[in-house]
Formats: sequence, structure tokens, C-alpha cells
Amino acid sequence: MSEPQTEARQALLVRLFEAFNRHDADGVMACFTPDIVFHAAAGPEANGRRLAGAEAVRAAFVATWTAMPDVSWQVRRHAVFGDRAVSEWLFRATAPDGGRIEAEGLDLFEFAGPLIAAKSAFRKDRPPIPPVQPAA
Repeated sequence: MSEPQTEARQALLVRLFEAFNRHDADGVMACFTPDIVFHAAAGPEANGRRLAGAEAVRAAFVATWTAMPDVSWQVRRHAVFGDRAVSEWLFRATAPDGGRIEAEGLDLFEFAGPLIAAKSAFRKDRPPIPPVQPAA
């Protein structure tokens, strides 16, 4: 893999996470192929929940941003290895019940040309921190 291609893929990952943190569905989807496959961190299958195609993947991210309006991914690092990459991050959000979520995770990516064709998310299974109750 050429250095310019590696740098372009690194830059794409930066743009992807910037769009995630802006809750910018168009910006996120611009980083993916139309036939993107996303394996969510949680779900009924051994690999989480499999979503295929731009429409399903977009809906999943919009649902996350809607349920947790302050959700963010603090990226620790990106590494590109040919047609694959990994991003390490800290996931932060307020759950719908008011509990605070803060857990480390990572994404594994596969590229097809200049775009991401597959994304698998892995996140530590840490229960939300209950909301602080006001003093009586």
C-alpha cells in the first residue's frame, strides 16, 4: 500500500469520527460505500447486529444520536493496515434513563477503494453509571 493511500484512509477516518461527533448523517455516509455492512457492538448475533446497506446503517446512527443526544467518540488513535484499519475510542453518552455511559471501544474497518465497505464496533460492556439524585 502506498503512503498516499494510507494517509488518505487515515484522513477518511478522521472525517468519519468528526461527522459522528457532529451527528452529521450525510457526512458519515459520505465515508461509506453504498453497500456498507455495519456490525453493531450489541445485538442478538455473535457479531452484534448486522446492518447492510446505506439506508439501514444511516438509520442506526440517527437512532443512536436521537436516543443519546450528547453521544460522542473521543478518538485515541487510528491505524491503517492496507485495506483494513482500526480506530480506538472512548464512547461517552447519557442514556435515555439519565445514566452516564463511558466505555472504551474500537472499530475494525475494511476499505473498498477510497471508502469504507465494512465497520465492526466493539465496546466494553460497562453498565451505565446511575444519575445523581438531587438531595432532599
